[in-house]
Amino acid sequence: MILVIGGAGYIGSHMVKYLCQKGEQVVVLDNFSTGHRQAVLGSPVEQGDLRDSETLNRVFRKYDIECVMHFAAFIFAGESMRDPAKYYDNNVLGCLRLMEAMRLHGVPQIIFSSTAAVYGEPMAVPIPETHPLNPTNTYGETKRVMEGMLRWYGQAYGIRSIALRYFNAAGADPDGELGEDHRPEEHLIPLTLFAALGRRESIAVFGTDYDTPDGSCIRDYVHVWDLCEAHYLALQRLRAGASFEVYNLGNGQGYSVLEVIRAAEQVVGKPIPTVYASRRAGDPARLVASSENARSLLGWQPRYPALETMIEHAYRWFVAHPNGYEA
Repeated sequence: MILVIGGAGYIGSHMVKYLCQKGEQVVVLDNFSTGHRQAVLGSPVEQGDLRDSETLNRVFRKYDIECVMHFAAFIFAGESMRDPAKYYDNNVLGCLRLMEAMRLHGVPQIIFSSTAAVYGEPMAVPIPETHPLNPTNTYGETKRVMEGMLRWYGQAYGIRSIALRYFNAAGADPDGELGEDHRPEEHLIPLTLFAALGRRESIAVFGTDYDTPDGSCIRDYVHVWDLCEAHYLALQRLRAGASFEVYNLGNGQGYSVLEVIRAAEQVVGKPIPTVYASRRAGDPARLVASSENARSLLGWQPRYPALETMIEHAYRWFVAHPNGYEA
């Protein structure tokens, strides 16, 4: 059985659906601080906090867990700079409690949701996995520490792991059942579409003086369903005996903030109100992945690489769910 921690959240809920479609047995652990019960489609759910050792012991005693997929970290870079204690407590302490519980209960494998934020300001673009890790925000630093924890637990206790460094997850379930419902929302594509739908006054561009063609930050976007496929391929690689491996997940093509807004305008068919603001602390100018290792070693091939497709799937879900999962 696969334990999906954070399986009621954005990526985690898509992962649960994907695994079930592949015939895997899945159980979800979530504290519902940010996740939604309505997003879990048909799998058993255990409610509890990752930092609570008794909760973890209860789940590991109740189910025969082959592999853990960990999606339960806090993820907002801006918030992490304002409140680093929150991120060290949930992300780092939560990961430590999880790894200890896995060690005590003999759970042999984990797939970890990491991030491109571990790299910081890149020295080369596209960024390979061998690039030095020098995060520019607390969120990225906590993920760097968590990756190290996986590596050392592997060496000392034999827990095998794969860390997947996402670039910017985007889009929604191609079937339209699941989508992105963060509260508050801080991601560019949803906020841009909220402005298009009148759910907010405008979309803000933070910084227009970066060393990029149009002065706004450049990011690499990857469809949430493609992320799920990469996790499934990583599961097969662990089953085949992989120990500790790290893979970037991105499309290898960057889009600026202004390009994302223009693409969204094409999808929705109208101008989107845009305002300009100063840079945010901790935002690198460019983050674009080299995902050649994921393609060659995992056999990963994104099905939905087009930015417009990601925006279209997200837009379709937002239109159908104007109040998110509370509709």
